[in-house]
Amino acid sequence: MVKIDLITGFLGSGKTTFLKKYAARLMEQGCNLGILENDFGAVNVDMMLLQELMGDQCELEMISGGCDKETHRRRFRTKLIAMGMCGYDRVLVEPSGIYDMDEFFDVLHDEPLDQWYEIGNVIALVDAHLEEKLSAEAEYLLASQAANAGCVILSKCDAASVEEQEHTIAHLNRALAKIGCKRRFEENEVLRLGGNELAEADFKKIASAGYVSAVYQKPDLTKKQAFESLYFMDVHMSEEELKNAVEKLMQDALAGHVFRVKGFLPKEDGTWLELNATSKEITLCPIENGQEILIVIGEDLVEEKIWAYFQMGGNEK
Repeated sequence: MVKIDLITGFLGSGKTTFLKKYAARLMEQGCNLGILENDFGAVNVDMMLLQELMGDQCELEMISGGCDKETHRRRFRTKLIAMGMCGYDRVLVEPSGIYDMDEFFDVLHDEPLDQWYEIGNVIALVDAHLEEKLSAEAEYLLASQAANAGCVILSKCDAASVEEQEHTIAHLNRALAKIGCKRRFEENEVLRLGGNELAEADFKKIASAGYVSAVYQKPDLTKKQAFESLYFMDVHMSEEELKNAVEKLMQDALAGHVFRVKGFLPKEDGTWLELNATSKEITLCPIENGQEILIVIGEDLVEEKIWAYFQMGGNEK
């Protein structure tokens, strides 16, 4: 059977960055990988960030959503059936940061997938700078992603104080209590990562983490999805203007509750910058290839207000 790992975590937790390190380690051991980028959005930016992994040992597949949950689930199932015939040793699934965990477990219990795949590791990343005030929907997603995890990783610890890390673990435990889950994480049960390397000891712990069958209360998710993604093409700004625009956008309640902004900015010399922004951090890093798009993810987003920031270089009034 093919091992399948789920790498999950709330918006901006660093899933793609971790996935690159984890996949590279697996390939060093001779593992033949299939990676499935499984996003609810209509455009999958993270695929661009994984291109360097492609080669004889690694193939990338993608589901771009822009559809209802049932359609998305059907596409996920169909893609896994196709990947099950490719001879991979392991499949890594990276979903959206607003992913419903039940989809992963339910689909893998369907025929014929239950005969082809064996769940390996469920890995949940939590940003050490986790925002203190989250909506009820966000709290549920945070808790449900960690509840089934064999390994919870506190990411970006190199930029967070010990006190901030402890507050984040306490926040996670409160969120678990809110959904009626009995699971709690002690400080020594959470793996703390920072920097650019994945140490051998940490990799071994993650690669054998498994998963947990946790019980918790699921809220009514039949209502309109609280989270949404807006896409902005052909944004022409300087690096300084984009940073200024995103920083102000994050602070503007009239634009909605913006959790994350990601995408790419073309430079005049033909190179690209990758944008990754949360309320705690805004980074623009060089990248070989990009796509002229910015994606804003959040709740109750006001498209006209957001677009004005990108049109005016952060000078929206």
